[in-house]
Amino acid sequence: MIRTLEFLSIFFLLFPPISPERVSHPRDPADPQPKAELHGRPILTPKSAQRYLWKYGWVEPVNWESQPLHGNPPPTEENVIHPDRPHQEHLEKTPFDSVSPTDLELTLNPRFNGALRRFQEANKLEVTGRLDAATIMAMNVPRCGVPDHRVPEGVGAQPEDPEENGSTTLSINSESAEENRDTYEESAEEYQERGQALGLPAKRQVRRKRSQLLKAGAKRAAFSKLTLKWRLLGEGYSVWLSKEQQRYILRLAFRMWSEVVPLNFQEDLSSPAQLIDIKLGFGTRRHLGCSQLFDDMGREFAHAWQLGDIHFNDDEHFVPPNSEHGISLLKVAVHEIGHVLGLSHMNHLGSVMQPNYIPANGKMELGWTDRRAIQKIYGKCSGRFSTVFDWVHQEPDDLGHQVSHYNTYFFRRSWYWRYENSSNRTWYGYPQELKVGWEGIPHADIDAFLHFWTRNKRFTFFFKGKLYWRYDDQNDRAYRQDPEGHIYPRLISEGFPGIGGPIDTVFYDQRDHNIYFFHGRNVTAFGVESQKVLPGYPQAIEDEFPAVKSGDHPKGNLDAVYFSFSHKTIFFIKGSYVWHVATSADLPYNSLLPRYPINEQWTDICDVHPSMLSMPRR
Repeated sequence: MIRTLEFLSIFFLLFPPISPERVSHPRDPADPQPKAELHGRPILTPKSAQRYLWKYGWVEPVNWESQPLHGNPPPTEENVIHPDRPHQEHLEKTPFDSVSPTDLELTLNPRFNGALRRFQEANKLEVTGRLDAATIMAMNVPRCGVPDHRVPEGVGAQPEDPEENGSTTLSINSESAEENRDTYEESAEEYQERGQALGLPAKRQVRRKRSQLLKAGAKRAAFSKLTLKWRLLGEGYSVWLSKEQQRYILRLAFRMWSEVVPLNFQEDLSSPAQLIDIKLGFGTRRHLGCSQLFDDMGREFAHAWQLGDIHFNDDEHFVPPNSEHGISLLKVAVHEIGHVLGLSHMNHLGSVMQPNYIPANGKMELGWTDRRAIQKIYGKCSGRFSTVFDWVHQEPDDLGHQVSHYNTYFFRRSWYWRYENSSNRTWYGYPQELKVGWEGIPHADIDAFLHFWTRNKRFTFFFKGKLYWRYDDQNDRAYRQDPEGHIYPRLISEGFPGIGGPIDTVFYDQRDHNIYFFHGRNVTAFGVESQKVLPGYPQAIEDEFPAVKSGDHPKGNLDAVYFSFSHKTIFFIKGSYVWHVATSADLPYNSLLPRYPINEQWTDICDVHPSMLSMPRR
């Protein structure tokens, strides 16, 4: 009796009677009637746990994407866990009060216990091999419908002609499939009859072959192009959110992946369906012509196919980001997009690819493992920058005292990134537009940034062409007129006599308190105190900053030179490479060490599609 009460307590804890308010469906002019949120059958017994372990690949890897239209039936004869049937008198007392012999046998079956142990270990539970309360709780957490362990790519794949091979898998790319909200599990014959009434193709099809989309030589499934088109299906809107909310959240989810890999995602509402790379839709039970159904086990919130489509279970209560209740559509969408791009589940703290749904505390972002895993498939981002610099500015602390802070910024055309050196990544939500983040300077193609200081003053300047702008660090905007009465923008030659402009880049050397202007293959030193060009300049860059390794030198036409407060060295940046000034006393003064790719020093500096650039920061 105590054990029964324990399971009843777990049941009501997992599935409380909730009836949240729903918004009107965009395609339904009628007033919606309040509808209780549907929950899946709880996993409380060894038989239901067995089905869970089989379905998600804990017994053996699942060839999930090739499963037929019938959905997810109980394990077939060749997949079922066969217990070694011991004599009844040798059975130990079961922890369940009222169980069938099959349940009893499962609790003693080594294969069932082994699957439980693997599941418990992956979910950081006590590894007992028993269906204890903690394991039941973990199995009843809302999760992704994609199995945790799948048959490797190409093993047991769907044949090219299902008609000849007796296979029946409906195309998941059909846009003509109407949303179905039946509450019973229909047979394949019933589905065919309903499909004819809804205008579905009479002949069943298979999804397009992934081999047509695989990148040559890739070890994992990967798209072979860098711009991917996506669409929220017109027949697949959610009833929980407005159409505009759904599309905005999906754009944000795609953008989060494009911030860390060289992929652009473009929402396309007009191209033919066959030109859309990723289709998304909401449905319940049998839905959108999908070969998999959302059954009532395990509370699956969505599923997705590599290089394919994404379906969301609209029986789940999807909510916008930062909502305190319900399932975050943003978090689920980011997870499922990861599957489409080629990622599997990862049981790693902080990863968005965890199979179970864990509410986000604060902002939901890609974890370190997510970023590195996707970059193994698609590579890191690269590209030329307009300028790079550390911006030092003062901000008040908790006591009101002014404290100096610095951040590294990368400018490219009209975009910029703020970089977090301590975590070796860009700040989340970047790139942003220059006109949004830097008031009063040109909106694109900045040539250089300069920050220097004297005994009692600090100066920050931006350069473009033959002009420069002074920046007010405290008020975070460019001066129109500075405290000395100068009107901006000014000619470079007026503020720095002897420097005509335009320039390639500039930096202030704290070691000798001189400013170095770079143009072409030459560098010119300018004295801060004397306010004039130092004698003997200009000099060749190769002479002033010689190469440690012969022939390994940027020579000229530099993109940026700046002193990094994080790395305590001077970086030279040109194209996709970076050099830094040697700090060892054993090497010549100002000598440049051999080059290496920028994306090995600074990661995740990626462009996004222009349609996503103006999205507000998360």
